[in-house]
Amino acid sequence: MKILVFTEKPFAPAAVKAIENTINASGNELELVEGGTRADLLEAVKNAEGLIVRSDKIDGEVMDAAPKLKVIVRAGAGFDNIDLEAATKHGICVMNTPGQNSNAVAELVFGMVVMMCRNMYNGKSGTELKDKSLGIYAFGQVGRNVARIAKGFGMKLEALDKFVPDAVMEGEGVKPVHTPEELFANNFVSLHIPATPETKKSIGYDLMMKMPQGGVLINTARKEVIDEEGLMKALEERPDLRYVSDIKPDAAEEFEQKFASRVFFTPKKMGAQTAEANFNAGVAAAEQVIAYLKDGWNKYQVNK
Repeated sequence: MKILVFTEKPFAPAAVKAIENTINASGNELELVEGGTRADLLEAVKNAEGLIVRSDKIDGEVMDAAPKLKVIVRAGAGFDNIDLEAATKHGICVMNTPGQNSNAVAELVFGMVVMMCRNMYNGKSGTELKDKSLGIYAFGQVGRNVARIAKGFGMKLEALDKFVPDAVMEGEGVKPVHTPEELFANNFVSLHIPATPETKKSIGYDLMMKMPQGGVLINTARKEVIDEEGLMKALEERPDLRYVSDIKPDAAEEFEQKFASRVFFTPKKMGAQTAEANFNAGVAAAEQVIAYLKDGWNKYQVNK
């Protein structure tokens, strides 16, 4: 069976080699297209039965062009670049690779947090994380790694996740809270929620204004969950508040002009940009495609 690996943003060379070895060892045929165009994707997918992508947009048009396609695996946790409704209509199983990027994202959270606490290393006196409070919005794989690292800094932890029982959080030394308003009473809030109709533009003025003096919001989730107008208004009214993210907002230039050292955005989404995460997610994606094509294994299916 033909498995297509199509990535506009290529995997690391070591990951590509491991993916090749994994697919070849399974007896399947690999086609690798890196840095391809939309037209390249529509052509390459025609005879594919399995598809591995990263952040590439896979919509109904792609699926229409792929009559043999049975499974799509997104190498990473997020999957909003794939049209799940269209996949279901086409009878295609869509999976992600949860947990493979989690530590990388969590470490980036603290890289940005420490930088802001030390005033971007401008030589002026900063603050410490010890005994400060951190609110974790969504307690999945990334949120749990954030909690693990935060304990090493001696922080107090709270988390909000309606899908995780209180007892699970308490078992990991994290205090459960049940409303965003409670969560935003912490010194730091780290976002790990998906972009859904419920969460889009849900983080804005009202929640930011509930943060204590010197509050820092960290977003390694999705830019769509931020109400940019509301966030900008809060930063204007509260010169003590700060915002860091590995996803540039649409109004990034205006944020940087107005708030200078109080905001920071990485050049591109970098949460999973480590050699280890890249390797792990790529190999996991290959193994999941192979397992599905062989015997229908679909543990991480995200569509119905």
